[in-house]
Amino acid sequence: MPRRIVNLHGRAASDFVAGLRAIDEQLGIPRAFSSEVLAAAESAAANPRLPDADQTEIPFVTIDPPESMDLDQAMHLERTRNGYLVRYAIADVAAFVEPGGLIDLEAHRRGQTLYAPDSRIPLHPPVLSEGAASLLPDQPRPALVWTIALDGTGEASKVDVVRAMVRSRGRFDYAAVQAQLDDGSAADVFVLLRDIGELRLERERERGGVSLPLPEQEVVVGDDGWSLAFRDVLPVENWNAQISLLTGMGAAEIMLYGEEGLVRTLPPPPDNAISRLRRTARALHLDWHPDIDYPDFVRTLDPNTPAGAAMLNSCTSLLRGAGYVAFDGGVPEHIEHAALANEYAHVTAPLRRLVDRYAGEICVALCADADIPEWVRTALKGLPKQMEQSDRLAHQFERAILDLVEAGILADRLGEEFEGVVTEVDHKDKRKGSVMLSVPAVEARLTSPSDTSLPLGERVKARLVEANKETRTVRFELA
Repeated sequence: MPRRIVNLHGRAASDFVAGLRAIDEQLGIPRAFSSEVLAAAESAAANPRLPDADQTEIPFVTIDPPESMDLDQAMHLERTRNGYLVRYAIADVAAFVEPGGLIDLEAHRRGQTLYAPDSRIPLHPPVLSEGAASLLPDQPRPALVWTIALDGTGEASKVDVVRAMVRSRGRFDYAAVQAQLDDGSAADVFVLLRDIGELRLERERERGGVSLPLPEQEVVVGDDGWSLAFRDVLPVENWNAQISLLTGMGAAEIMLYGEEGLVRTLPPPPDNAISRLRRTARALHLDWHPDIDYPDFVRTLDPNTPAGAAMLNSCTSLLRGAGYVAFDGGVPEHIEHAALANEYAHVTAPLRRLVDRYAGEICVALCADADIPEWVRTALKGLPKQMEQSDRLAHQFERAILDLVEAGILADRLGEEFEGVVTEVDHKDKRKGSVMLSVPAVEARLTSPSDTSLPLGERVKARLVEANKETRTVRFELA
C-alpha cells in the first residue's frame, strides 16, 4: 500500500490531501487522541512500572526505516559453540498502560497503527509510542527480552522470555547497514544477522513456507500528474524480518505447550485464489510455470522491478483469511499459519498492534511458571473479534488510498486503450469482472459493452471510461 508521499506540490497535491481526508471521514479514522488520553499518556510516560532485572549491559541495537521513531525491537546476536544466540528486546508497553485505563480503552478501540501516505495514525499517543516506551538509543527502557538458541542450521532449540531493563547502543537504518555489509565494514551483529537470516530463509523453504518481501510504495504527486514509485527492498530487510518471525514462532510454541494463549492463523488458499494470481502473473508478463507451486514462484520475484512489486502486492490477497485464535485450556484444532507453514503468534510489535501486548504477557508468565494476569485472561476471549474488526478497517483504509492513487494516475487518460488480462469474471453477470493492466500495474473493474462474456484469463484491450478521484473509481470497457 502507499506509505508516504514524495515530491508533493501544486494544486494536484491539494486534491490528493483532500482525497485522503475524505477517506478519513468516510471510514471514521481516529486521527486525534482526546485531551484526557494525552494527559494519561504523559503521566504514564513519567511513571512506568519498571522490572527488577537489568540487562542494560547487553549491547542491543535497532534497525528500522530512517524516519521511524516507534521502535518496538532491538537485537543482539552471538555465535556460540553449537550455533547462535538471538536476544530480541521488545518494548514493554504494559509497563506504561494501566489495564482498563484511558490509554488501554483507546488502544482497544484502535487495534493497530494505520499508515497513510502523509502520516501515521498511531495505536498509542506519541509520547509513549515515539518516546518513553520506544527503544530509542542510549535510553534505559523496560522490555520483554527473548532469548532464542539456534543450532548451526538456524533451527531453534530453546526459547525463553523475561522482563528486564535494556539500553540500545545504536539506531541504524536499512540502507546504511546494507551498504556496510556490501563493503565489508559492518559490525559483527549485522554480519550475524545476514548469516542467521539466510539460514532461516533456508528453513522456511524446507517447511514450504513463504514470506512476502513487500516493497514500500511512494506516491509522487505534482502538477504534471500522479504516479507510484517503489523503494527498493534490501536483503537486510528480509533477514531482519526473519528474526521477528523466529520470535513469533517461539512465542506460539510457548503458548501451545502451556495451552493458553493467542496465535495468528491462516488457512490454506483456495485453488481459485491461486488461479487468479496466475492470471495476474500473466498480465504482468511474469513466467509462472504450471509445475511451480506458489511459494517457489514468490521466491523468483524481484521486488525491485515494477512487475515484481505489483505481483507481490497482489499476493497479499492470500493473507486476507488470516485471523487470531484464543485458547485457555487445551489446544485448538486449526492453528497453523499456512503461509509460514508453522505455528505463529504476534508478539514483536506491541507499540503498533494491540494483540502483541497480550501475547507477550502470556509468554512471560508461562516462562516464569507464574499466573497469567487477570486483565489478560479477561480480555483474551474478545481479542480475536476486536483484531478482526481492526484488520478489516485497516484493509478498507489501504484499499481506499490505493483506489484514490490509481484514479489519480489515470485521470488524464480517459479514452485510451490499455493491454491487460481478465483476472476475474462475475459468476452472476459474465459481462462484468476485473482486468489487470501490464502498464501501469493497475487492477480495476472491466465491463463488456455488449452481451459478450468477458474472456477469463485471456489478454484483451481495455478502454478507460472512468477515472474519478472524488469517488475513487476506475472502470474499463472491453475494446
